[in-house]
Amino acid sequence: MITDKEKVFLEENGYLNLGQLLTTDEVAALNSRIKELMDAEGENAGSELAESKYIRHPKEEGADRLADLVNKGALFDIFYSHEKVLAAISVVLGNDFKLSSLNYRAAKPGKGLQKLHVDYKNAVAEQGYKVCNSIWLLDDFTNDNGATRIVPGTHKSSRLPDEVLSDPLLPHEKQILINAPAGSVVIFNSHVWHGGTTNNTSKTRRSIHSYFCTIDQPQQIDQKKYITEETRNRLSTKALKVLDV
Repeated sequence: MITDKEKVFLEENGYLNLGQLLTTDEVAALNSRIKELMDAEGENAGSELAESKYIRHPKEEGADRLADLVNKGALFDIFYSHEKVLAAISVVLGNDFKLSSLNYRAAKPGKGLQKLHVDYKNAVAEQGYKVCNSIWLLDDFTNDNGATRIVPGTHKSSRLPDEVLSDPLLPHEKQILINAPAGSVVIFNSHVWHGGTTNNTSKTRRSIHSYFCTIDQPQQIDQKKYITEETRNRLSTKALKVLDV
């Protein structure tokens, strides 16, 4: 599912664009379902994040959030079962990994800037990678609408952005911005320095993150705690294994 060229690029740069894995109709259906959830959950949207002690940024004023999408419709099953995505995750984490969380993040107009950071408690350049993320673009990502920035190769560093940079909010001279059309999926080693940028447009910039960790790490959202019987009954044995339930 992943070519040797793609594997080398991911290993060297810490990210990989897998192309458009969602159709236009699928993106439209997902955005419609997300609007329903946002309207239904209201102020409680994303509340599952606040219950987890393993999420670094449970509340983010500049972004809309939804969490525990595993249990909010079969429409979201593709985010942790797509074979090409799982193959790319295995390049970073090996074969023993699980879904940590499946969340929605949308940078609001004028908001969304994050400091450069990694999604782990410390740098582990030589000790093995523990976390890996995938961003599913529900809008085009452009230079202007809060696209994620990545500093290629920094997953191999033994130091964290806060230890090196005087101000991790500022642009990095070697950063790249993810520019890709809606429906695209970008994998990135979560030990690479990354962060959201400011959405300088008048529209919310939408995405879903399916975030994975090695089998020995705690999940951001405890899938065993949250999984419903409806979800359990509809999923394949392989999907349940990815959820570690």
